[in-house]
Amino acid sequence: MQTMVRAGTLNGYPQVTKRLGFNPQALLRRLGLDATMLADPERRIPISSVCRLLEETAHATSCPTLGIQMAEARHGLDFGVVGLVLAHKRTLREVLQAANQYRHLLNDALALSLEVEGDTVVIREEIVTEPGVPTRQATDLAVGVLARTCRALLDPEWKPRSAHFTHTAPSDLSAYRRFFGCPLVFESDFNGLICAARDLDHPNPAADPELVRYGESLARPLNVSGPDAIVLDVRKAIYVLLPIEQAVVNQVAQHLHLSVRSMQRQLEMAGTDFSTLLDEVRGDLAQRYMKNVRYPLGRVATLLGYTRQASFTRWFSLQFGMTPRDWRARQSE
Repeated sequence: MQTMVRAGTLNGYPQVTKRLGFNPQALLRRLGLDATMLADPERRIPISSVCRLLEETAHATSCPTLGIQMAEARHGLDFGVVGLVLAHKRTLREVLQAANQYRHLLNDALALSLEVEGDTVVIREEIVTEPGVPTRQATDLAVGVLARTCRALLDPEWKPRSAHFTHTAPSDLSAYRRFFGCPLVFESDFNGLICAARDLDHPNPAADPELVRYGESLARPLNVSGPDAIVLDVRKAIYVLLPIEQAVVNQVAQHLHLSVRSMQRQLEMAGTDFSTLLDEVRGDLAQRYMKNVRYPLGRVATLLGYTRQASFTRWFSLQFGMTPRDWRARQSE
């Protein structure tokens, strides 16, 4: 089952490619897209095509900051009908909760979680797509849009305490520094932002309960998910909870506001189970982390939810037919 997202996810792409002097028509056609699709923000397109489009454009233009530049080119909360709801919620906390509630309308491929730690909040994001699809530029775009959303609600000059990316740093950080205006952490354990916890409940001066009710009356009938949506929702929850050692069945169910029994029953109706999805996500993340040779095997094990490296090695050997060391050695041949 392909994960589909709004074409509006690519808002900013035409402006940035024009500025870079790149004509993307041939690339769009090769990926099964065209300019008319991008002109209709509510059109549904495969997230795998979006990710490949961004990666191949970044390569063709020698522009490793394409995702950040697209986020910079975005205007306000350009999320269609859901944008009306988000723009007038009372606080950033309510905005992030609504983003999760209307995830099927907003972006089915984006996993989002909040983790409050004292006076800070960690907002984690993960792009969930088919294994093997590169997500660097899409991740940069998602983290950039998150920062822009925070500014729209809090203050145009707002800055996070730090911005985090699991990928390596580009040679030139000027675009990241200009956009985020805060410390940058590459090869981090997560993608997302660390902010002040008080930012979550800072009043939105544009809050308007009447406009929220009107927006929700438009969005609610459209926010319908298919019978297999539970599979995607569970996979997304595992992606964001696994690195913080919370990807166990009861906590994933709690993250989705479901009982364990209800979640398991829905997964069974969709022809799968929690353990199968956990292994699928672990397998995808294992390959991502293992390809980064700067990640020691112990760190990879921890990010995959293993407290003992020996347990990780046994699991990896069963999944890939060789030890992690042998797998990494083979990749470098």
